[in-house]
Amino acid sequence: MTTTPVALNLSTPARGARGKPPKHFADLTPAERVAKVVELGEKPLRAKQLATHYFSHLTSDPSAMTDLPASSRDALVEAMFPELLTPARTLRADGGTTVKTLWHLFDGAKVESVLMRYANRSTLCVSSQAGCGMACPFCATGQLGLTRNLSPAEIIEQVRSAARSLAAGEVPGGDTRLSNVVFMGMGEPLANYKTVMATVRALTAPTPEGFGMSARNITVSTVGLAPAMDRLAAEGIPVTLALSLHAPDDELRSELVPMNEKFSVKQVLDSARRYFEATGRRVSIEYALMRDINDQAWRADLLGTELNRRGRGWVHCNPIPLNPTPGSKWTASDPAVEAEFVARLRAHGIPTTVRDTRGSDIDGACGQLAAEED
Repeated sequence: MTTTPVALNLSTPARGARGKPPKHFADLTPAERVAKVVELGEKPLRAKQLATHYFSHLTSDPSAMTDLPASSRDALVEAMFPELLTPARTLRADGGTTVKTLWHLFDGAKVESVLMRYANRSTLCVSSQAGCGMACPFCATGQLGLTRNLSPAEIIEQVRSAARSLAAGEVPGGDTRLSNVVFMGMGEPLANYKTVMATVRALTAPTPEGFGMSARNITVSTVGLAPAMDRLAAEGIPVTLALSLHAPDDELRSELVPMNEKFSVKQVLDSARRYFEATGRRVSIEYALMRDINDQAWRADLLGTELNRRGRGWVHCNPIPLNPTPGSKWTASDPAVEAEFVARLRAHGIPTTVRDTRGSDIDGACGQLAAEED
């Protein structure tokens, strides 16, 4: 089992990482977009027109930009909308309402996104890094290692593609809007902090300068980079924070989440509590249940005690049946053990909902498709 502590500076890609992706329209602030179109010899208003097509109409196809001069469209698109993501493989489950896509990036790096349509919402799980440097042994992505950080546009393009697919009625249930985005795909979001925050700002900016989503419908997950959690609390953007805890005691958590050697259970829970105090947003405690590893009833009691030690009403717990990877010793808890774990948490007064797992029949665990290609 991997127990080697991981250095904090994980925003720096590992050796062998690729170069930076080309600058894209979605990487630019509204002021930078204006400056860029002027640099290209166009009127400033072209920036807003392009933003309307990209964020509202969800297209970068020059043939659809009929409000722009025909002589300008191709040049503007070529200069400002380089192709960043190419779909390499798409798998569907749950009657087509779960869609997992493996993307090849401009430099050959690979990431995944998962679109999940429910009765009352549509959620996209996005990747923020190619691979991951956190080295959690039960996670397929963690075993890939870190290739590089994604740019804002590489994440935003995952969102635009999903939103366009939903709007076009390509997912069963008729056309609809993308309502939720969760940073729970490949990578540790808070290790790519500036990019993730730039993406969050693009998601929440009013149309046509962004997608106009509610911050309350955006979830940012972390294995517990405590200083970055405090930094996020100070942003003034009330996204939901999800803390991937997986164990309530340092001894086991350091085995499951090597970053715990740097930031202990106490430190990350204290930071999570401060996030609640700063934003008023309940923190989600993510807990992947693993058979005979972390699913003991006494650990549920310890978790409930640790959460209540910091007050009531500030967390919601999400036990997650582990989505196993092929050949791995890590597997989901027995249903009866899972039920007892949940009952113990609820007995402590902790609101608890078992995560609905989707895509287990299509290599749903994050990183599996990318690993299969290596």
